[in-house]
Amino acid sequence: MNKNSLQLYFVAGTTNVGEKDFLAVLESALKGGITTFQLREKGEGALEGEALRELAEKCQKLCRDYKVPFIVNDNVELALEIDADGVHIGQEDGVIAEVRQKIGPNKILGVSTHSKVEALTASDAGANYIGVGPLFETKSKENAGEAVGPELVQEIVRELPGLPIVGIGGISERKAGTVIRNGASGVAVISAIAASDDVEEATRSIKGRITLALSGVEM
Repeated sequence: MNKNSLQLYFVAGTTNVGEKDFLAVLESALKGGITTFQLREKGEGALEGEALRELAEKCQKLCRDYKVPFIVNDNVELALEIDADGVHIGQEDGVIAEVRQKIGPNKILGVSTHSKVEALTASDAGANYIGVGPLFETKSKENAGEAVGPELVQEIVRELPGLPIVGIGGISERKAGTVIRNGASGVAVISAIAASDDVEEATRSIKGRITLALSGVEM
């Protein structure tokens, strides 16, 4: 997988955007420069069934228009049904090797990890990239667990230098550069974009921090 496509990874569902129009938020984020989008439709009031499928197809079309990979969280069947670019699973969402077998060798498989052992297991089982976190305290995910700190990214990079790593959990514009400087290929954000008053501008600002950090410029 191209590491550049993971630089600014937007994760969101309808429950993350409040009263805002979800597809309008996604398009603004795409305009602002996100490099991958993951549909994570979770929580009270989340869409299911045909409504979820319809939303997924609309998100997929927008992502294709902007040439950005479209990933489905957890729902392997939905990802296959609509031919999404890939699927992302957590530690409780199935056996990684079995998910890889279901989706085949050509789709993207991302796995959330919280330790070096989980990262090594995900790599061995065929993950194209791993999410590492939560790096900082976060309120965007229930039961996210204790913050592991960006230093864990450094440890995993030393063990798995070729595997793309995305930092996740409590990442603000200010913290994005720190995560990159610790060795991550990119950062995944939810509320820093979804809850912003100006989604496109917030996205551009975070992307700017990432670009500076990747170029070695200190902020």
